[in-house]
Amino acid sequence: MKKSNRVWSLLLAVLFLSCITMAVPANSAPAREFYELKVYSLKTKEQEDRVENYLKSAYLPAMHRAGVSEVGVFKPIGNDTARIKKIYVMVPMKSLDQLVKLPQALQKDKQYAQAGADYINAPYNNPPYTRMESIVIQAFELMPQMALPKLKGPKSERVYELRSYEGHTEKTYQNKVQMFNQGGEIDIFNRLGFNAVFYGEVIAGSTMPNLMYMTTFENRPVRDEKWQSFRDDAAWKTLSAKPEYKNNVSKNVTLFLRPAEYSDI
Repeated sequence: MKKSNRVWSLLLAVLFLSCITMAVPANSAPAREFYELKVYSLKTKEQEDRVENYLKSAYLPAMHRAGVSEVGVFKPIGNDTARIKKIYVMVPMKSLDQLVKLPQALQKDKQYAQAGADYINAPYNNPPYTRMESIVIQAFELMPQMALPKLKGPKSERVYELRSYEGHTEKTYQNKVQMFNQGGEIDIFNRLGFNAVFYGEVIAGSTMPNLMYMTTFENRPVRDEKWQSFRDDAAWKTLSAKPEYKNNVSKNVTLFLRPAEYSDI
């Protein structure tokens, strides 16, 4: 009888360990992150200063307290004389649930309410911005998590290149996504040192279907050299010549950005 009990105990232990092994794969890939890209449109220098002060003094510190340690703030290069100025804010998140709950966390943060009072309590006839767009992005399979740029030069000289590739249809857009992942385009960028922050699929935005990605460089000459090396690369020429990847982008929008001095990215 005792021997029988020992056998049953052994069988139960084996079954328990098997369940654990099945539930937690040994080589499970990291979960794909989500990014919210906020785009502020501003008409005046006063609005620009107010939004920047809010981001620096209230928003980024509050996001850090809420568990989001790396928030990017960027401004277009050469946008000083533009009629409509822009500020781009990139917020990485582990899940869509975190995106939904972040506003609630901010509302409960007393330090945030005090530091951001000028922005938060702005009157209807003196708003801090003209409009604000929110773009939600899911990271690519082959780069499921954001990477901080490995740049050493001053932020005032850096070039962050944000690209959006729009597709004619959902099918052609997915073809371009596949070209980046399984096709090997990301591998080429990595090998040539493009120092990408993220690659992602837009799941909510104004120009869908489209993907977006951000690469970074020490300065504009380095950026131009990298792109020339990409165009001359034998692997890229082979990949781009494949019939299955022809005509999979309807529009390419390229923005040259510079990180704010207080940006985490």
